[in-house]
Amino acid sequence: MADATTYDPLATAGTWGRRAKVFVYAVLTLFALAYLLPFTVVILNSFRDLGDISRNGLIAMPHTFSLDYWVQAWCKFCVGGTCEGIQPFFYNSVAMVVPATIISTAIGAINGYVLSKWRFPGSEILFGIMTLGVFMPGQMVLLPWAQVLGFLGLTNSIPGLVLIHCVQGLSFTTLFCRNYYVNIPDALIKAARIDGAGFWRIFRKVVLPLSPPIIIVTVIWQFTNIWNEFLFAVI
Repeated sequence: MADATTYDPLATAGTWGRRAKVFVYAVLTLFALAYLLPFTVVILNSFRDLGDISRNGLIAMPHTFSLDYWVQAWCKFCVGGTCEGIQPFFYNSVAMVVPATIISTAIGAINGYVLSKWRFPGSEILFGIMTLGVFMPGQMVLLPWAQVLGFLGLTNSIPGLVLIHCVQGLSFTTLFCRNYYVNIPDALIKAARIDGAGFWRIFRKVVLPLSPPIIIVTVIWQFTNIWNEFLFAVI
């Protein structure tokens, strides 16, 4: 059996194709550098003192190197009347984002697996209902969530925020994973069933090894959205 090869249209057109490929990569590199420039300037300036910035401008290499501003921001910066720095807020964010991302991604992967490979009567309707959450703005559920958290005794707590983001993120994670798993050949699932594999074994041995691309996308989506979300934290 011949080895599978990857088709690259830019690599199969001789000298012109190679030049086009170099040009494309050069343009992409320029775009990447332009995108990273503001972030790079911010990082470099964080190691410079105010005198250096005043003398040489914002866009310049550091003439002095100091971690004083990092230490001050981490340990001494005053926020909301306390001067403990950003470290407690950073730890709270990590304690909320990491479990919420892991749980919502895991449940979304299982939901996508069920709705794509273990279909049952009404599964398409259920999938449609679940994806309605994609179009529902967070403001619509603020009051219900406040009542639910109060009933559960999770008001003003990190577990409460983890619960909110897990539930709110299921629509997206289920949608992503279901649409990805639909493209996995049904023959693989049928062959595993013939070999005696059950629901969980097929998921672990067949589906998950094929899932890294969608898992990475889902984790990045959930992590960035939960990290940047502020609305639910203030209810």
